[in-house]
Amino acid sequence: MLTFAALVDRARALADGGHRAVLGIAGAPGAGKSTLAEALLAALAPAPPPGLPAPGWVAHVPMDGFHLADRELDRLGLRDRKGAPDTFDPLGYAALLRRLRDDTDDVVYAPGFARDLEQPLAGAIGVPRVARLILTEGNYLLLDDPRWRQARTMCDEIWFVELPDDERLRRLIARHVRFGKAEPDAVAWATGTDERNAALIAATRDRADLVVPAAVMLRLADGAELTRPWHSRRRVGR
Repeated sequence: MLTFAALVDRARALADGGHRAVLGIAGAPGAGKSTLAEALLAALAPAPPPGLPAPGWVAHVPMDGFHLADRELDRLGLRDRKGAPDTFDPLGYAALLRRLRDDTDDVVYAPGFARDLEQPLAGAIGVPRVARLILTEGNYLLLDDPRWRQARTMCDEIWFVELPDDERLRRLIARHVRFGKAEPDAVAWATGTDERNAALIAATRDRADLVVPAAVMLRLADGAELTRPWHSRRRVGR
C-alpha cells in the first residue's frame, strides 16, 4: 500500500537531477491538497537530494492566489460561483509556473490567498533561485479545458488526493465556519457551489500520475504522520 514515506521519496526524486521540477496536487475542495503540500514541505525541507543545500530547496506555491478578486467577480456576475474554473486566472497561473520552470530569476514572487479575507494577495510568496522542487496545488490542474491545459504541461507530475465524501464535506464545512461563514451558509456553500465543483474535479481523477489513497490523507489530516522523523530516517546511511 502506498505510504506517506513513499510519497516523500517520490517527490524528492523529481529534483534528483538538480533541475527545477514542479509537482502538482489536485483534488476536490476539502480533500486535503494543502494538507498534503504542507506535510510534504515539512518532510522534504530538511532532507534534500544529494548535492542540494537544505535551506530553501523546496517551495510551496498554491493556485489559490489566482482567484479573481471579489470586485472582478461582481463585475463578471460570477460572485455566487466563486471557486468554479472560470473564477480563476488559469493563464496567469500557467505563466507563473512557466517562469518558475525557466529558472532564470534570482527570486520569483507569487500571489498568496488570505482565507480570512477570501482574497488573493499579490507578491505574498517569494521563491528563491535555490528552490529545485515547487509544490503547487489546485482544484483544476487536470481539467481538460484549453485555459487550464497550459498549467498541466508545466508540471512534472500531478497527484490526485481524495477523501470519503462525508469526511471531506465535514472538513470543508468546518473550514468555512472557521473562516467566518455562519454554519447554515457554510453548509449551503459546501453542498452547493463546492459540490458542483467537486463533481467536475472527480471526473479528472484518471488523468493523474498518482492517486493518493484516502487512508494516507486521513492520517495526515489527523496529524499521525507528522510526528514521524522522516528526514532523520531518510538520512541514515548517506
